Amino acid sequence: MKLKHLSTAIILATLPATGVFAAALDRSGQSMSAFLQPGNYFEAGITALDPTVEGKEAGSSATRRHIDDMGNDYYFPSAALKLQLNDKFSFGLLYDQPFGADAEYSGNNVFVSHPGTDTVLSAAAVDGLVTKKATAALEAQGLPVNDQTLALAKGQVLASPQFQQLAGALSAANNYLGNGGTKVKVDTQNLSFVFGYQPTQNFNFYAGPVLQTVKGNVSLRGQAYSLYNGYDANIKETTGAGWLVGAAYQIPEIALKTSVTYRSEIDHKVDINENLSLLNFPGLTSVLAGLDVPASKLQAINSSGKTTITTPQSVNLDFQTGIMANTVAFANVRWVNWKDFSIQPYKFGKVSEAVGGLVGRPNGFNLVEYADDQWSVNAGVGRKLNDKWAGNVSVGWDSGAGNPITTLGPTEGYWNVGLGVQYSPTPQTFIAGGVKYFWLGDAKAQTGAQAGTDQYVAEFSDNNAIAYGLKLGYKF
Repeated sequence: MKLKHLSTAIILATLPATGVFAAALDRSGQSMSAFLQPGNYFEAGITALDPTVEGKEAGSSATRRHIDDMGNDYYFPSAALKLQLNDKFSFGLLYDQPFGADAEYSGNNVFVSHPGTDTVLSAAAVDGLVTKKATAALEAQGLPVNDQTLALAKGQVLASPQFQQLAGALSAANNYLGNGGTKVKVDTQNLSFVFGYQPTQNFNFYAGPVLQTVKGNVSLRGQAYSLYNGYDANIKETTGAGWLVGAAYQIPEIALKTSVTYRSEIDHKVDINENLSLLNFPGLTSVLAGLDVPASKLQAINSSGKTTITTPQSVNLDFQTGIMANTVAFANVRWVNWKDFSIQPYKFGKVSEAVGGLVGRPNGFNLVEYADDQWSVNAGVGRKLNDKWAGNVSVGWDSGAGNPITTLGPTEGYWNVGLGVQYSPTPQTFIAGGVKYFWLGDAKAQTGAQAGTDQYVAEFSDNNAIAYGLKLGYKF
């Protein structure tokens, strides 16, 4: 059998999604393989993931309790249609769900609100506030600042009528914190319109516009989030536009095919419906004033405005080649620019600017951000067993997007192994399935206020996930 007949049969046997549980919010892997199939082609697939992400309180958390599995199961579909209009031109429609998140905390830990015991400010934060006021008082009087003088000054601050009044207001504010557990759900959809030009049988140049929708919900609960215990954000579904461009080269006689694809970032300007339960506390203004929050920032808390969410740019490099009769090797390398990604909902940002000075972030902070770009590699070998059956084995690695990382997705990359099989009842049709097992990377989880520092509130380790995929294809 000639190798040029193998490329379609073998590569289609891979799991429908290469990313599945990748860095940050990355999900589908944004493959272009369907568009690069010969002739007219259609496929539809679905991938399901079952993760286990457990940990324990650590770092700045006052306790060291266990954190139950916070990773929810999820699934996502994909589909593609490719038409070879003539020898030179082709057109494709590609649908996938490239980015997403689905997680929820439960049990008894710092990510679950406990009315009556949670406080607006932790004991450490209150001590920091008292120390700050005591130090300022000593310096104003021209007195030395040392352990002895600071201890006396802190006692005076604690006994002062002003602080007693503030402590009473903080105690009353505790009744306005949230209920339930922290959770996040983000969904995106991509529809890519791809126009291809093939000047020869070896080269394929392609480009086209991309429409993308994004929607989601985030709820922050528990002592870990301090003043934000009770914050909710509803991201209404919105549409943005971007583009892709790429090139492919093939030598069918040896089943060689390589391609590189760039996808642009996509901007979404969204009206996010935000609510912070603490804003319902009648004495909030006096509390914040007692915490030395400037009056100008207090006024900005109740303002409203649009939020810009920019999904990241990416590059995919795909390669395959025949290595012996009936056998090909394949590899995919993916880069995603998560380092420049962040989400700061409008009201969230205004509150963070108001209270950021309390945690050393006077310019505010983001709800979500990442420290590093993502790199991932998936490689394997596929073999055609007979006219109806083919299979493959693969191994994958993902770098993650930094560590410490957000509490809304506390893993740092992964290693995985995969197995795929394809059955072709006719030369024009096939059904392919696959399974992958993931060893998820250990990570330290930090809140938005801690991002960019070495501080964290929990550790997650020894976690795993398993993914299942099914794909149907038709060549016509």
